[in-house]
Amino acid sequence: MINPSEVSWLDKVSWDANGLVPVIAQEASTNDVLMFAWMNREALSKTIETGRAVYFSRSRQRLWFKGEESGHVQQVREVRLDCDEDVVLLKVEQVSGIACHTGRHSCFFQKFEGSADSGNWVAVDPVLKDPEHIYK
Repeated sequence: MINPSEVSWLDKVSWDANGLVPVIAQEASTNDVLMFAWMNREALSKTIETGRAVYFSRSRQRLWFKGEESGHVQQVREVRLDCDEDVVLLKVEQVSGIACHTGRHSCFFQKFEGSADSGNWVAVDPVLKDPEHIYK
């Protein structure tokens, strides 16, 4: 098993004060942005090791293997680091086509419509599966 504290390529990442880096998951086949999450060193190391997206859940304060409850796993096809070395991009294959806990393809399903003084966020993408049937 890889010990993340001893892996030098992890040192290139600009981790924030909490030891985290923001991560964008993008569907490899369509370039749709699926979700945003966080990783710590261990999560990024496990992602590389397993070929499966592993994030760090700030609310649970633990590793979160994407799809561990829902079955909506992300198979990682490519990992990129941005020019400032402070954001990771995962190009993934989204198993089942659902990335969002709301049962939608993408977490970015709300679109702003209107103007600055009378606008609103509108859900523009359909629910593909009722979350009540995803999470037990």
